[in-house]
Amino acid sequence: MSGARCKTLYSFSGEQHQQGLKFEAGEVISVLQVLDGGWWEGEKDGVRGWFPASYVQVLEKPGMMNPQRIEDTSQGPLPQGWQCYMSPQGRRYYVNTHTNETTWEKPNSSPVSIKSPLVKKTTVNGFHHSGSPLHQPDSSHVTVRKPSSDPQSPGSPSPTKRQNKETTITINCVTFPHPDTMPEQQLLKPGEWSYCDYFWADKKDPQGNSSVTGFEELLQKQLKGKQMQKEMAEFIHERIKIEEEYAKNLAKLSQISLASQEEGTLGEAWGQLKKSLADEAEVHLKFSSKLHSEVEKPLLNFRENFKKDMKKFDHHVADLRKQLASRYASVEKARKALAERQKDLEVKTQQLEIKLSNKTEEDIKKARRKSTQAGDDLMRCVDLYNQAQSKWFEEIVTTTLELERLEVERVEMIRQHLCQYTQLRHETDMFNQSTVEPVDQLLQKVDPAKDRELWVKEHKTGDIRPMDMDL
Repeated sequence: MSGARCKTLYSFSGEQHQQGLKFEAGEVISVLQVLDGGWWEGEKDGVRGWFPASYVQVLEKPGMMNPQRIEDTSQGPLPQGWQCYMSPQGRRYYVNTHTNETTWEKPNSSPVSIKSPLVKKTTVNGFHHSGSPLHQPDSSHVTVRKPSSDPQSPGSPSPTKRQNKETTITINCVTFPHPDTMPEQQLLKPGEWSYCDYFWADKKDPQGNSSVTGFEELLQKQLKGKQMQKEMAEFIHERIKIEEEYAKNLAKLSQISLASQEEGTLGEAWGQLKKSLADEAEVHLKFSSKLHSEVEKPLLNFRENFKKDMKKFDHHVADLRKQLASRYASVEKARKALAERQKDLEVKTQQLEIKLSNKTEEDIKKARRKSTQAGDDLMRCVDLYNQAQSKWFEEIVTTTLELERLEVERVEMIRQHLCQYTQLRHETDMFNQSTVEPVDQLLQKVDPAKDRELWVKEHKTGDIRPMDMDL
């Protein structure tokens, strides 16, 4: 793989790796080194760095267009016109020099054989993107199969032999590699529980009636998060109402005239206690006002267009999914048509073996042309399906990463404003303490003796004591 060129499918900031290579989607990178862990070293515009292999699509591999020819004498010589080559992965394949037909299976001398064309494919997280054929098959032998799930193998055994295991499975018109034949897929964001890696397949709804797409699961989570944020704002609003009612009652209580005629140092302390209620009421009014402006209002205003954005995402991805289903239906229709044409060709070939005539030969040629046309139609339908699936795949990755970013932004925003709530609460307690401190100071100064002195000085009627009367 070293020396290959690849095209970036997604943008990469390079921050996830100590020596990451930053790039945008659609750029071309030269691959310098490949590691098994899913990270490759590459060069772009003279800058070297590391990047995740799943973010790129291989454009070409050195030596792929110049395959190595070898001799193959196992189990007898090759039929006339056939030659053996070695793939870059060290696997033998066979090419007909007359028709350019390719196959993994060693060809035999049967007059009618349907081979599987050798097609170069690249794999991104288990999803396949078509490349260019190594050898374009002749129009007289055309067969298209489902994409191989093995990223190390450019083809599969000939479909003329029954395979023990299917290489792909289809769930609601989306093809996936079969888990029994596919090695563990590389994650798009290794080391992270990213949405873009875990929401591809569908699942039954809680009632088990219909399937829910993985993307729908994500949308429901986002909408639930928005609802939770709204309910948090309602909770803060109720807290504000409690604070306002509490402040109102404190202010009312501070105006009550009960025990207002208490005198002396005790009377002064009692008067300060009543005044502290008015000060505390002012503190709680300020607390409720700040809760409204700094916590409740931001929670309500954050992502006002959130639901509209979610609908836009939903409709866009749903349209791509519908296109994928339409392409899948076209593939199945073309596959059925090819099977019928091949069956007709086999019937006419058998007729030729029984009775040789010019008309039968003409029928065979006509049937072969129709079979070839059906094969071309199937190849075209498969290619359109793969293009639709590739676009859907890329949009799912892009959109899920955007949903992930919005979720992080929402959680961080709520955390920030709840921290602001606790800070305001601490400040309220601090100001409440400052309103009580003068009361504590005056209570420490309460002195019955001093009260007597003050009262006497204000209310005395004379300091000469009476005496007994003399006779």
